[in-house]
Amino acid sequence: MNIPDDPRQMRRMLDARLRQIEAQGPLLTATVAQSGRTCGRSGCRCYRGEKHISTRVTFKEAGKTRSVYVPVELVDEVKQWAAEGRRLRRLMREANQLAIALIRAHARGKKRRHTK
Repeated sequence: MNIPDDPRQMRRMLDARLRQIEAQGPLLTATVAQSGRTCGRSGCRCYRGEKHISTRVTFKEAGKTRSVYVPVELVDEVKQWAAEGRRLRRLMREANQLAIALIRAHARGKKRRHTK
């Protein structure tokens, strides 16, 4: 993200990000991952290489990595929830960068006034 030098532009960009920080539905701060495995039965398709696919969400809970199985009928919906979580995290990160840039610009402006 390009941060402008003008504090007014920084403020406008920050305000725009803050207006966008509103969940547009359920959100999930987790990773959605699919994996394949074999069941071990000799007559099964997975024995010939066509593995059974399952979807899990992985997240942190009390400092530990946890995962939960996602039923097939919820996979698309859960992926949307994770995408919403990523969108909000990106906006929060950008708002944070702009706020820090605003603080730095204010401090630089104050220094210039005191040195004159």
